[in-house]
Amino acid sequence: MGYIREYYEQIIKLQESEWSFIAKHFHRKVFPKNEIITLQGSTENFLSFIESGLVRSYIPDDEYGYTFGFGFEKEFICAYDSFLTRTPSEYEMQALTETVAWQISYDDLQKVYKETNVGNHLGRFASEKLFLSKSKRELSLLKFTAKQRYLQLFTEQPELLQRVPLKYIASYIGVTPQALSRIRRQIN
Repeated sequence: MGYIREYYEQIIKLQESEWSFIAKHFHRKVFPKNEIITLQGSTENFLSFIESGLVRSYIPDDEYGYTFGFGFEKEFICAYDSFLTRTPSEYEMQALTETVAWQISYDDLQKVYKETNVGNHLGRFASEKLFLSKSKRELSLLKFTAKQRYLQLFTEQPELLQRVPLKYIASYIGVTPQALSRIRRQIN
């Protein structure tokens, strides 16, 4: 859980009593490779902090689905719209590698918000980061070509290209695996 505290303390210094209260609401969960963490049609009940591993968010459809996000170590992940609205998720989250996560339930998070001032700061920070990431992705899809989006990954998220199968990279930038192969040949 030390990573969560480090993450939080980038934002605000925690008193030991605050950290103890927050920490007791998180529980460790290990997801085997390829396990579905959040199933489409189910309500998201957990905000998860990835200690190790890799998670993708996608809309199930064809062979690979439509990938629209990834979560790495030291990041929060969640089907956040479902989590906030308490409605069924429109998409799934899947562990692409064995993933160790620290989870806090919706109800426990509400307790942390209610019982601590620092909890509200931390919740706002996490939700702002999720919103900014979503906005950046939407703008990228609207402003740039697939080739530009692929090149952008080299500079902004090189770990993505090293750790994620190309079929999911293709889906993430909005092209077929064959189109991604053509883009990669043009670059090399």
